[in-house]
Amino acid sequence: MNVYRNWFLASRPWSFSMTAISVSVGSALAAIDGAFSWGLYTLALASAVLLHAATNLINDYYDVKNGVDTVEAATAQYRPHPIVEKRIPAGQVLWVAYGLFALAALIGIYLAVACGWPVFWIGIVGLLAGLMYTAPPLKYKYVALGELSVFLMWGPLMVEGAYYVQRRVFDPEAFWISLPFGILVALVLLANNIRDIEHDRSKEIRTLAILLGRRFGLAAYLSLMVLAYVGVVFLALSGILTLWVFLILITMPLAVKLLRQMIQDVPADADAQTAKLDTAFGILLVASLVLESLIG
Repeated sequence: MNVYRNWFLASRPWSFSMTAISVSVGSALAAIDGAFSWGLYTLALASAVLLHAATNLINDYYDVKNGVDTVEAATAQYRPHPIVEKRIPAGQVLWVAYGLFALAALIGIYLAVACGWPVFWIGIVGLLAGLMYTAPPLKYKYVALGELSVFLMWGPLMVEGAYYVQRRVFDPEAFWISLPFGILVALVLLANNIRDIEHDRSKEIRTLAILLGRRFGLAAYLSLMVLAYVGVVFLALSGILTLWVFLILITMPLAVKLLRQMIQDVPADADAQTAKLDTAFGILLVASLVLESLIG
């Protein structure tokens, strides 16, 4: 049982909530517009989660191989890291990751045949983004492009993709609604990179936090979090979302508390705490869309 547990932990299942939220947002928006299939929703979610799990595995594999993730790294201090801890064979990680990518691709191909070939191209972009995150030849996480990729993947790409699976069209409103949550997901990585500035610099990699420096990195973190909340208010006032979305403002005390903590002293689990905020924000966003669909 320990073997299965170690593989499960290596996939970082706690991060899948963000994927579930992005797919659910796109699907809920489609339901509001008149079309929803539980079967298509389940397949889209399964494909996205498998892709996320594969990306997590391959990311950790190359972070360990490139000497970025070590026993001394902050990441390995607050969460299980079976690859660093040598509780699973590093040589098998790539094969398992490729297997998960293949399963995600098979589901994606079925959805493309059933719903339209734009789904195929969305899947290709997601697959390449996951593969090349820390893997050669691009390794774009190491050249300060990680936050941009995360924003695009968990924001417009995943939300619009889920919407398209249900409706067979893209929707401008789904694009705008995807932006606040995509920003918050990107902040998980930015928080991680602000915490790890000195460690990452010692490994001779570049992140957005290193380019900005600690002071301006924190300023960007603060500004983008405020922008996410302002964006939700704007979407409500402009009529793109209904007033149900103001439920999200319940999370503001959590956001303020996190911002104060980041400014005072970036915690070791800064990314995990940001992810908790994302999850609360995202669940309430989905809930507001469901209420809009049911009540109006």
